[in-house]
Amino acid sequence: MKHIGIICGGYSSEYDISLKSANTILSNLPEPYIGYQIVISEKGWIVQNGYNPGVFDLNHGNITYRDGKRVQLDGAIVYIHGNPGENGKIQAVLDLLSIPYVNANVLSSALSFDKWFCNQFLSSFDIPIANSILLHAGDSIDEHAIIQTLGLPLFVKPTDSGSSYGISKVKEAEHLRSAIDRAFKEGKTVVLESFLDGVEVTCGVFRNSEELIALPLTEIVSENEFFDYEAKYQGKSHEITPARVTEEQTHNIQAQAKRIYSLLNLKSIARIDFMLVKGIPYVIEVNTTPGFSSESIVPKMLEVAGISISSFWEAILSTELKR
Repeated sequence: MKHIGIICGGYSSEYDISLKSANTILSNLPEPYIGYQIVISEKGWIVQNGYNPGVFDLNHGNITYRDGKRVQLDGAIVYIHGNPGENGKIQAVLDLLSIPYVNANVLSSALSFDKWFCNQFLSSFDIPIANSILLHAGDSIDEHAIIQTLGLPLFVKPTDSGSSYGISKVKEAEHLRSAIDRAFKEGKTVVLESFLDGVEVTCGVFRNSEELIALPLTEIVSENEFFDYEAKYQGKSHEITPARVTEEQTHNIQAQAKRIYSLLNLKSIARIDFMLVKGIPYVIEVNTTPGFSSESIVPKMLEVAGISISSFWEAILSTELKR
C-alpha cells in the first residue's frame, strides 16, 4: 500500500472549497493508495482521522497520531486553492522533506498563480491575451490614461489571489478607483485588463503514461456580470459540457490548452480558461488546482469523457509520482 497525503485548507477565501475538493479525492482514491487528509490552517498541519487525530511533523515529514502511531508518506496531492498551495509554497516544503508530489513544481506553480506574469509569459509565445496594465501598491494611478489604453468596460483583478474575490468589472470611470482599492485588499499587485466580448470556455488537461489528454470543453454562462465567486460556487452560473462551439474551435482550444500546459511545465490536472472572441481563443487564467467537489467543473468534464474519478487519479498518481 502507498500512503498519500491530501493537503488541503490553506489561508485563502477558498478554504472550505478546498476541503470539499479533498474529500472528493479522498473518497475516490484507487488501490493501492491510502489517503490521509492533512488540513493546513493557522492552527498547524492537522491530520483528520476521527477519534485519533494527528499532526504532520514538519521536521521529519511523517504523520504522528495521538496514540503514537507514525505514518511515512509515499507521496502527496496538494489541493489548496490559493495560498499556500497553488502558489508553490507547500511544494517547496515537500521538496525539502524529499516527499514526492503530483503537482507542478515550485517555479511552475508560482508562475501560473500570478495572473500578470503568467499571461505575459504566455504572450511571449504568441498566445493571445487581453491588453493589460500592472499596478503595485503605492503606484500613482492615472485613471484617464488607464481608460484611454484599455477602454470600458475593463476588469480589475488581484494578480496573486486564487479565488474570484476582489475582481470587478468596471463599466463607468467613476467606479475605477474603488475597484482598484478593493482588489488591493486581496493581493499585493493588481492587473487591469481590457474587456473581451466572447464565449467563455474552459479546458481541463492532464497526463497519463502515454500522452497529454484534453477533456471536453465546458462553456460558462454566468448569471452575474462575470464568473465571480458567487457564480463559481453559489450556483449563479450555467456550466454546459460539452461547450456549444464548433468542432474546429473545440480542437483548436484543446490544442492551445495542451500547449500552455507544456509551456508552463504543469503536472496533474490543470484547467485553462479562455474567452473565444471571433474564433480566436484568448487565455484568461491558468488554474493548477481547479475545484474538485461534486459540483465542480472538472468532475463534470470527466463524466462527459467517460472517465471515472478513481481511474483519473490512478492515472495521475501512477504517472506523476514516477516522473
